[in-house]
Amino acid sequence: MGNLPSYRVQPAPAFTRTGIDFAGPFSTKSTTQARRPMVTKGYVCLFVCMSTRAIHIELVSNLSSEAFLAALRRFVSRRGLTSTIFSDNATNFVGADGELEELRRLFESDLHQKQLNQFYSSKGIDWRFIPPRSPHFGGIWEAGVRSIKHHLKRIVGTRRLTFEELYTTLTQIEAVLNSRPLTPVSDDPSDLTAITPAHFLIGRTMQAIPEPSYLNLRESTLSRWQLVQSMQQQFWKRWTTEYLPELQNRQKWHHLTKIKPGALVLLIDKNAPPAQWLLGRIVALHTGQDNVTRVVTVKTNRGECKRAVTEICLLPLDDDQDLDRKEVLKS
Repeated sequence: MGNLPSYRVQPAPAFTRTGIDFAGPFSTKSTTQARRPMVTKGYVCLFVCMSTRAIHIELVSNLSSEAFLAALRRFVSRRGLTSTIFSDNATNFVGADGELEELRRLFESDLHQKQLNQFYSSKGIDWRFIPPRSPHFGGIWEAGVRSIKHHLKRIVGTRRLTFEELYTTLTQIEAVLNSRPLTPVSDDPSDLTAITPAHFLIGRTMQAIPEPSYLNLRESTLSRWQLVQSMQQQFWKRWTTEYLPELQNRQKWHHLTKIKPGALVLLIDKNAPPAQWLLGRIVALHTGQDNVTRVVTVKTNRGECKRAVTEICLLPLDDDQDLDRKEVLKS
């Protein structure tokens, strides 16, 4: 594998260098009052910070140059002017189901290219396209699209939300993705905090408005806005079920992950409310007869507790540092 590009590792304010991608379409309806409301398509425009991996989501009403530029203007107005934008080449928007074919026609349109060129030239933005037919060059935004699209289609299902309801759901999903812990704030054993993408956006952790759980209630008993909250809670449950195992990625029987006292870990809690992450520091290791640690004592802000190593996740940076140390010892 090649080294990361320089813009991925150079410090910069959030969204100074941004990747863009689309997801969809999603069906939206004009109103909840009419018996036969008009149904239209909506698309998700995803903006990913290339340095901090923060995410910004905009809902686009249609695949036109005007709608895309309006979403781009909303993004710039709220997140600041970006210096460089990276996106897929038009030849990458090819799909057997026809969804990406509409995107390809949009980006290959001479009128769209002209309007887009006028926009970013006047703003001083450097727009770069990845090589044709090489979607792996945009893996950072492809991962973000997968996190959103994979679960959103399952929690929304055949429901047809209004534009406002779908937009509210997407912004709450954005808050969930920006609340994920990235790396410990410090090596202090008493510090139980972690840096999240939200720190680069608002300077603090992302806090969700407390809501009762609607997961076990029948959908027919919920109001429209309770249904929106229920879908956000379903997304949180599905996404954490997939995201947390990725932090535990270990090669079974081949490599031993070294767990040390003082490491900041994420405790798996399937009943945690959205955007609430339980962090703790390892204070003691409990090894078996084969000298392998399978149980640890973790100090959290709720006190100390024992957890199996399968119920905790080392933050990626700590895991990478351990791998680096192993490579140094081998050499």
